[in-house]
This record gives sequence, C-alpha cells and structure tokens, in this order.
Amino acid sequence: MILRAERLNKWYGRVIALNDVSLGIEAGITGILGPNGAGKTSLMRIAIGLMRSSSGRIEVLGQDPWNNPALAVRLGYCPEHDGFYEWMTGRDFVTSLARIRGVRDPRAAAEAALERVRLREVADRRVLTYSRGMRQRLKIAQALAHGPELLVLDEPLTGCDPLVRAELIALIKAFPAEGKSVLVSSHVLHEIEQLTPRIVLIHKGRLVAEGDVHEIRDLIDDHPHTVRVATDRPRELAAALAREEGVVEIRFENGSVWVRTDAPDRFYRRLPLLALAERCVLREISSEDDNLEAVFRYLTER
Repeated sequence: MILRAERLNKWYGRVIALNDVSLGIEAGITGILGPNGAGKTSLMRIAIGLMRSSSGRIEVLGQDPWNNPALAVRLGYCPEHDGFYEWMTGRDFVTSLARIRGVRDPRAAAEAALERVRLREVADRRVLTYSRGMRQRLKIAQALAHGPELLVLDEPLTGCDPLVRAELIALIKAFPAEGKSVLVSSHVLHEIEQLTPRIVLIHKGRLVAEGDVHEIRDLIDDHPHTVRVATDRPRELAAALAREEGVVEIRFENGSVWVRTDAPDRFYRRLPLLALAERCVLREISSEDDNLEAVFRYLTER
C-alpha cells in the first residue's frame, strides 16, 4: 500500500480542509476527484510532507511524510499552480531542481525528463515564453527527473488543449509499467476515467466514496435526475411521460418540459421512443444532475 490515512484532519482556523479522512491506496494509478475546494490539494500536500496534518495519521510508502527528507526524494510533486522562476530556461529549471534533490548527474536527468515530456526543442527558451500546456509538461518533467517511486500530480491537465491532454494522459498511464505509482487529482470525471478505474471522491473535506469508477458512474445513473426537454409538442410528450415508470414530477417552464425521475437510465432509454411515437421533435435534452457535482450533493445530503 502506497498511502494509508487514519482519521486525518486539517483545518485552517475555522476552515476545515480535511475532515476525519481514512483511506488506503494501493500501488498503480489512483484518481482523487472532487470539486474545487474539496480538500484534494490539502491531502496531497500532507502526503508529500509539504504540510502537516492537524490530527490523525498518514503513511506514504510506509513512512510519515512530515519532516522526512529521505522520503521526500522518493516522491515527485506536480503542483496545480505554477511556481517557476520565469527568467530561467526550462532546462535550467529542471536541472536545478534535480540538483537540489541530490541527483548525481542532474544535467543528464533533466535532459531525459525533458525528452520524456517532449520539451527538448524548447528547453533553452525562458519559462515566461511557455504556453499553458508547455508549463504543465515542465512541471511534470521536474517531478519525474529524480526518478521518484510515487508521483503526486495535482490537476495536471488543467488548461491543456486536447492534443496536450492526450499526450499527458498517455505519459501518466505509462508510469506503472516502470514501477511508479501515481496519485492524480481532478475535478473532471472523464479525465480520471481515461487514466484509471480506481478513484477516491472527496467533498467538503470528507471522503465520500472510493472504489471503481464504474461504481461512481452507477451513482450518477442511480440518483434522481431533473431533466429539461425542449420539444415542439411539450404537452403531448408530457402526457406520454406521465405514464412512464420512474417519472415522479412533470412541469412546464419557458416552453420546455421539466421531468424529475428516480430511474434516469430507463428515462433516457425511453425518451426517444416516446418522442417518435408522439411525433415530437426533441430540440434539446439537458440535466444539471448528470455530473459529478450532483453525485457529491446526492451522497452528502441523503
């Protein structure tokens, strides 16, 4: 097990960042999911020894990370927010951090890391000239240059264009084959789905759920949905929907039909068939409940 936490708490004055979190994470890639402000970054900073917990216990690679330089060099951290020396070149930045971490040949280590993230061609440019995607890749390069056993990546895909995102996902997925484990955070479910089936859900500092991503998908599908359907024949469609199993409420608003259902899977399967039977044109279907934030709300309020 690469990480074990028991009743972990962190607070800043009256603000609670982590609330009685207990979990165990095995080797491989694990996604830490939660909306902004959920406590993901606090958990990661405690895990790498950058911050001390207020109470509780945590072990990373079998050791307490706080004030533990020997463990720190076994970890690689990619923070969410930039912390570059903008006047340095990418090569000098990665080389300097490799030297600080005690790498015997920091220049060679930096070259290998920059090659790995496809930045060698721009390595002699100053960081201030880098795009958002290049900066994200540079942060990952410095995190892996010293050959860590565990990579901790805080929102590494934020702000990246689709091409860079695909490249970073492929890079991260390759780490376990090299004997590395990865903790990667995101507030976007589909990003984590592309990386790993194993996820931890955190909301308002609390551990909400952990397990296989398909179980989380089931939670999205199982919790009640309110769906807006824009159609040219709202009353005819509403009459047909009222006879359907699982539909608990129907109302009209701004020319659309609003349907509340406690069987969303069945509803989405049946809706096109009913529209066809009633000769209704479906112009738009939307639901604010068909996302991860809605699952958090459902799990914490039920």
